[in-house]
This record gives sequence, C-alpha cells and structure tokens, in this order.
Amino acid sequence: MRRLCATVLIFEAIVMGLAIPVAITISHVSARSAWSADGGLAVAAVIVAVAISMRSIGASGQRIALVTGSILQLLIIASGALVPAMYALGAIFAVLWVIAICLGRSAERAQPG
Repeated sequence: MRRLCATVLIFEAIVMGLAIPVAITISHVSARSAWSADGGLAVAAVIVAVAISMRSIGASGQRIALVTGSILQLLIIASGALVPAMYALGAIFAVLWVIAICLGRSAERAQPG
C-alpha cells in the first residue's frame, strides 16, 4: 500500500507542477498565487509521499499520513478554482488514491506472515 499511495502522490505532484504555468497563462492567475497554491500542493504531495513510504513511521504514523493524503486529495480538487481542469484531474487522482488504499490493504492481507 505504501508504494501505491506514494506513486499516486508523486504523479499528483508532477501534475500540480505542470498546472502552475497553465494557471498563469490561461487562467490569468498571478504568478505568486499560482506558485503558492499549486506549488504548495505539489510540495505537500511529495512530503506526504515520502512519509508514507517510510517504514519507520509505524502504524499510527502511516494512518496520519493516509489521512493527510486524503485531505490533500480534497485540496487538489479545490485547486480547480485556479485551473478548471483540476476539478476533473483531482477527482481522477482521488479515485486512484482510494483504489491504491483498497488494493494495497487487500494485498497486505493476502501476504503470509
């Protein structure tokens, strides 16, 4: 599950980084706002991905990272206020996030030991 969730977040960070120039040129958002909102979300996604992939955080730390990642999904959907395409992309990533958690948990249960 750690690897799947971290992968979703890393790809999300890439998309958020690519949304910065779109917000500036097409949506006419100020550069400061675009970098603050989309850049901040991209950095947050990378930080949460690193936290999730660390084995040393334990079960409670992993739970906190998953909750934080879930909140991040909502914020990325809300970034559609800057770039309307992010409503759809954020929803797609949110679905991938839920699938990663469900598949990861079922795979962990299926492993012996």
